[in-house]
Amino acid sequence: MDLLFYVVPSLMIAIAVFAAYRVVRRWLQIRGAWNSGLTAEGRCLRAYTTTHGGSNNSSVRTTLHHVYEFTARDGRVVRFEEEDGPGTTVEGDFVTVYYTEGREVVATALPPRRGKQAAATFGILAFLGVFVAFCIGFMIQYAVVFETSDTGGF
Repeated sequence: MDLLFYVVPSLMIAIAVFAAYRVVRRWLQIRGAWNSGLTAEGRCLRAYTTTHGGSNNSSVRTTLHHVYEFTARDGRVVRFEEEDGPGTTVEGDFVTVYYTEGREVVATALPPRRGKQAAATFGILAFLGVFVAFCIGFMIQYAVVFETSDTGGF
């Protein structure tokens, strides 16, 4: 039974660390695309929404997705999907695509908003850090209480 109070928080910490890795990775990818200096004219091929939630009195979250296509400088046609783009972009619209070259092309149609993206990234990382600290604190507190109760201290 005691193992449960260490395994569950450890799994939660692992998930939070993985989420932090993904957030930082995406931030660096987008920043690299903006800083590369490479742009191309892209076209919105499709715009659609997905919804999550809405059952048992939970709130509904709607996410807007765009599918873009552009031709890179080396002649490759690149198609990518991006979430949470502008609601005013519809199928057929032309957009400026910022991208990086290489084996794996990273692209975004979001205009450069370095400050906003950095603030959002650090906000998410701060939340995840507090979450991890809480889990570690919970495990330490459980260990202290369990040790005290084993020695008859309560």
